[in-house]
Amino acid sequence: MDDLLLLDGHNDLPWALRELGGPEPDLAAGDPRLHTDLPRLRAGGVAAQFWSVYVPGSFTGDRAVTAVLEQIDRVRGLAARHPDALGLADGADDAERVAAGGRIASLMGAEGGHCIANSTAVLRILRALGVRYLTLTHNLNNDWADSATDEPRHGGLTSFGREVVAEMNRLGMIVDLSHVAATTMHDALAVSSAPVLFTHSGAREVTDHPRNVPDDVLATMARGGGVCMATFVPRFVSARVADRDRELVAAMAAAGVDHRDLAARNRFAGSWDGPPEPRADLHDVVAHVEHLREAAGIDHVGIGGDFDGTAELPDGLADVSAYPRLFDALADRGWSRADLAKLAGRNALRVLRAADRA
Repeated sequence: MDDLLLLDGHNDLPWALRELGGPEPDLAAGDPRLHTDLPRLRAGGVAAQFWSVYVPGSFTGDRAVTAVLEQIDRVRGLAARHPDALGLADGADDAERVAAGGRIASLMGAEGGHCIANSTAVLRILRALGVRYLTLTHNLNNDWADSATDEPRHGGLTSFGREVVAEMNRLGMIVDLSHVAATTMHDALAVSSAPVLFTHSGAREVTDHPRNVPDDVLATMARGGGVCMATFVPRFVSARVADRDRELVAAMAAAGVDHRDLAARNRFAGSWDGPPEPRADLHDVVAHVEHLREAAGIDHVGIGGDFDGTAELPDGLADVSAYPRLFDALADRGWSRADLAKLAGRNALRVLRAADRA
């Protein structure tokens, strides 16, 4: 990994730390409850990371705005406490400079458009605080965009949703289309004047899950210069796990539990007496990466593992130290060093650099 600038599109460590409560673990020493710490980031060859400043969909209005600001403060605090390992970055040149100096370039992406509380003023403040992308929805629809995992409400983006995308383009904030419905994907791609990211999604042709991206959307995204960053979440990358997950969702519905609430999902799954969960593995992720390259082209693929944002991970990709295994597997399948460099981060940096010019 030494000559690859690995920029991962999505890591939920800031929210995982919040959920742990109590004294914050020492990331320099590591904590087995987490997928991410400084030694494992180094072992994984991570040079730059988009840290998710995530807000659950159950947080609305002022509570959501407060939460996203608290998460931004948490990321800034991590960088301040570990200045020899982490360096805040606000753009592509920053990220390359910080990485060249031996630190992990730390960028931020806000997950869940509800965190702006229907205010483009809040959106502008987030950008001023260093947030470089906004995931338009999380698991629930918001007032202006449909989510992939909720019942359709708007048919994609509302007129205000289109205004949000246009303002993001003006501000140099990247539009992230992970989590959104296919209708929202199409609407945003039609409106956006800048390349978009899918920061943590797979290929729907490989695993039929609504969180994954259809081939026609991948083609449109590529024509606009965007990048789809392959995720590692088992129910998105493995058809076997996705089938079992549909059974879990049905059982939750029968029990009156909302499957879109990640905390409720994890609690329910822990006590559910359904069939044992199959295991996804590294080869499932390889299949997605290769299909994304086939459907969108080598200039339009990246990596967004979603570490610390999922309870389970594929065999062979248990934590952030595991990226070299994925790149070794792709090299064994004939990927050139130049292609691996594009996948690792060059493609995502290109999208970030395009936004920097706004």
